[in-house]
Amino acid sequence: MSDATVGSGDRLGVTLLFSLVAHAVVALGVVFEFEKAPPRLPALDVILVQSANSEKPEKADFIAQANNSGGGESDKAHRPSQPMSSPVPKATPGIAPVPLEDGAPKPSEATPTRLLTQRKSTYSVPNEQQSPQADPTPDVPEADTDQRRIEMARLAQEIQKESEQYAKRPKRKYISANTQEYEFAAYMRAWVARIERIGNLNYPDEARRRQLHGQLVLTVGIQRDGSIKSIDVIQSSGHKVLDDAAIRITRLAEPFPPLPESKDKVDELYISRTWQFLPGDDGDSLRTR
Repeated sequence: MSDATVGSGDRLGVTLLFSLVAHAVVALGVVFEFEKAPPRLPALDVILVQSANSEKPEKADFIAQANNSGGGESDKAHRPSQPMSSPVPKATPGIAPVPLEDGAPKPSEATPTRLLTQRKSTYSVPNEQQSPQADPTPDVPEADTDQRRIEMARLAQEIQKESEQYAKRPKRKYISANTQEYEFAAYMRAWVARIERIGNLNYPDEARRRQLHGQLVLTVGIQRDGSIKSIDVIQSSGHKVLDDAAIRITRLAEPFPPLPESKDKVDELYISRTWQFLPGDDGDSLRTR
């Protein structure tokens, strides 16, 4: 059947339909809009880290449950590919089941030697009733135990007393003519000048009459307040008169100035010097070096 020719009545009907739709749109304000899809919420990609530190990064590359700044060995940021990011390598990553090895022993090859059994044997296994009893440990008398406790307590007290004495012992400083420390070198120069001045004023008369001369090494210990702690003749001159004269001159020069303040906080200063009783044109004199 061929297409029918469109008549004037059909064209009129279509025209009236479109005219009615246009008037309705204008009169009623009907607007056709396309329905928009609802917005999608952003997805959070959270990475679980095993190691953390207190330093908070200024710009985080990933979101994690804890702060971790400066981690990794790469210059660029890469998302961890392991289930758990950790600096310590894991032998079995994740929570996958670990296969268990067979616990049964490996079968061994048969030995050529054959084993025989017999109904009766002369060998017997001793039971608890037949096992020999061990000798009981002799009890230590209570008197010996108390004596040991007393000895241990006495030993502990002696050790504690020695420790306290070691902690309370004074700090000592030994100097000689070769000392280069400023505070003690200056003190020793003043000490030598005082000894030589008093020694020349109190030169031993017996040594002058007998014309005795010589030298000796003397060590003088001085306390913090300048008083003499000890006087020891390290090397004698061979003449008792000169040795006794050196000790007497040291006593006459006492007290000396207080010890100088130093970083070591010295409580006792020991000065070792060589005393020389020398002859001279103007008379005998004392020198220390």
